[in-house]
Amino acid sequence: MKFWRLPLDSEAHSIPQGIVNIIENRCKGCGFCIEFCPNGCLKESKRFNAKGYHPPEVVMQAEDCVECGLCGLICPEFAIFTELKEAKKITEEDIQKVTTRYSRKDKRSQKR
Repeated sequence: MKFWRLPLDSEAHSIPQGIVNIIENRCKGCGFCIEFCPNGCLKESKRFNAKGYHPPEVVMQAEDCVECGLCGLICPEFAIFTELKEAKKITEEDIQKVTTRYSRKDKRSQKR
């Protein structure tokens, strides 16, 4: 679906931006947080923690974190959590980013 304008009530809404905090020594490297992050803010790191696992690390697109908290909910070891950094106003660039991310060319939007 392509939006051609900002929603009329865009001033009443904001986009939360979060900070991802990882407690590396608790992580057992299951990768659930990496797999289920809706915006792909995490990846497996190259370094090891004290247990010998690869904990996740935040990638450069960390500003895409919308503080959904899914990573913290799905982590079996409670090794990751998010904090609200700020909430920014919705702009036309944000609308374009969302429509290109979830366009029909994207495999996630196709029915199986």
